[in-house]
Order: sequence, then structure tokens, then C-alpha cells
Amino acid sequence: MEKNKIKKVVVGLSGGLDSSIALFLLKKQGYQPIGVSLKFSVWPNKKNLCRENLCCTNESFNLARKLCHKLDVPYHLIDCQKEFNKIVINYFIRELKADRTPNPCVVCNQKLRFPKLFQLARKLGASYVATGHYAHIRKKNNESGIMNYELWQARDRNKDQTYFLYTLKQNQLAKLLFPLGKMTKDEVREMAAKEKIQYTKKESQDFCFVANQSLIEFLKIKIGQKPGPIYDTHHNLLGAHQGLHFYTIGQRKGLSFGKKYWVCGVNKKNNTLIITDNLNDISGQKKEIFLTNFNFINSHIPTKPTIAWTKCRSQQKLVKTKIYKISAKGGPALGWKVIFDKPQWAITPGQSCVFYQGKVCLGGGVIK
Repeated sequence: MEKNKIKKVVVGLSGGLDSSIALFLLKKQGYQPIGVSLKFSVWPNKKNLCRENLCCTNESFNLARKLCHKLDVPYHLIDCQKEFNKIVINYFIRELKADRTPNPCVVCNQKLRFPKLFQLARKLGASYVATGHYAHIRKKNNESGIMNYELWQARDRNKDQTYFLYTLKQNQLAKLLFPLGKMTKDEVREMAAKEKIQYTKKESQDFCFVANQSLIEFLKIKIGQKPGPIYDTHHNLLGAHQGLHFYTIGQRKGLSFGKKYWVCGVNKKNNTLIITDNLNDISGQKKEIFLTNFNFINSHIPTKPTIAWTKCRSQQKLVKTKIYKISAKGGPALGWKVIFDKPQWAITPGQSCVFYQGKVCLGGGVIK
């Protein structure tokens, strides 16, 4: 532990349970932590029931500051509202306009949260960046004897967050610490109670910048309405929608036609929403998909078809797949084709498809 005493680490602090315990553990292990909170923006409209971004409220900042004072740790609050608008909210709107389902947490981690924390670490002379994510990192020499950093699933599989971290690069993993990777959520709660660490108890939300109840108003104002028909898979006209961007594949909410229905497809050309009352309906299942914006965490990118276990939603169970590189003759990868062992339900364009072998997260891409 002696060597850790001279190593500064920038710790992303939300004021919540996990980041608070991450900071506490690093201090206890002999590092010199520096607490950093990032202030993100919220949709500034009176119809938005969120008055503050739920990831970073004034209450959470006060609790983060209080914890740093208690542990004799420096604290910084960085205003990232302009960047959040440009990077996350604008991305969110662009994807919905294209009738895709955005994944703002992945994009925020990739293009804002981690870059900002690493930027500050360089400025402050810190050797590492740490967060309260449930994941952990292992070193391993590859076939050429070069050191590689692997992203492993957390011990607590129910809280594992590697799905949201698949865009990380080798140079980032080399400087990242995830102190909670080998702990369960219950152990984290017990530690907080034992050490009398206060933290904010946040409400469950789909998105941090707009309330769930306000999302329809957000879509109406930011994207508008484009009415079209709703058909079932037997070509029966059931009703009308106000725009395809109000729906996502697999959605059940908002489809009241006398029994349960789920969105299973769209026809962009005809502005048609397609729904089914049968989850086994083959029209709602996909045997293969294509990915763009892919990232392989390991510096060695497979050149041959590879067997992997895959999830296309963060809470989905892993399913066996085969992944292929698509490229021009002898050229770089243009994309990746994923073939499932069994057809999968509710595959959603715009969402992330993430690959695993054993407990190792290989990387992933965006469903095209």
C-alpha cells in the first residue's frame, strides 16, 4: 500500500451510494483521492417535472462535498451543462428523429463523463480515474506478449454495468479503477451504514434530463408529431400513432386495444407502426443483425468468425451468437454481423449490442 500513497486518483462523485463508497475505499487503501462532481443540464421547460438533472442535483453535490470534507479530500464541481446539451441531449434528439432508440448513458460515458474526468486528472497530476461502476479490470498478456487490460463483469451480476462501459479503450482501462467490482450491492450498503456515510437516494428514471412523465411533451416540442396508422401483424388497422419516435421496439405502454400489444416493427416508408399480441410472433424476432460504431476493448480485433455471448439490452440475459467482420477485400472492418443461435425478440436499432466471453466484456457496437 505504500506505493499508493503517492498516487492521486480523480474520483467521479455523484453523491450517491456507489461513488461515495468508491471514494471511501480508495482513501482507506492509501490513495490520494480527489472528489469531482460533473454538473449536467436538464431540459429547461416548465412541462418538465425534473427541475434538476437527476444524476447531479444540488442535494447530491452537497452530500459529495460533505463526504470529501469528512475524509479530508479535495473537492471540485465542474459545470458541463453546455457539453451535456451538445453531446447527450442533441444525440438523443437526432436518434429519435431517425426513428432509432438512443442509449444516452453509453454516449455520456464515452464522449463526456470519462473524457472529462481524464482531462481533469491530467490537469491535477493524478495517475488514475475512478468511478463507482460495478465492473473490474484485469491485466493479461496477449498472444504477442503485449500487456492488455480486460474489462470483467462485476462480482454482483445483478448490478454489473459493463454493458454501459463497452466503449472504453486500452489507454483508459490502464488508468481506471473500479473499487466496487468485487463487492455486492448489499456489502456496499452495509459499509455505508457502518461508516455513517450519507448519500442521496435517487428516484428510478429512464433518462436523467427529462422526467418519465414529461417525455411525451419533450418529444412533441423537440421533434413534433407525424401521425400514421397502427397495424397488427395480420394487417388489421387498429388505430393511429402521433409519430414513430414516440415508440420503441418491444414497448407495451400506450397500446390499449382491448388486450396486451407490443411494438414489433415499423415501416418508415409508410410511417406505419406494427404491433403484435403474441411475443412468439416471428415477425417480431430477428436471427441476425448488423452493427456500426463498434469497439473491441482488446487491441487484437478478431479476423475470423468468433463465438461470443451477447446482450442487446442492459438487463437482457446473455445469448450465444457468432460475430463476423464485414469488410472490403483486405480492408478495414466496415461493420459487424451478429447471428443469434435462436431468433431474438425486440431487437432495437440504436441500442447497443455488447459481446462477452466468459466474464470478459469484449466490446460491442450500435444496432443498425
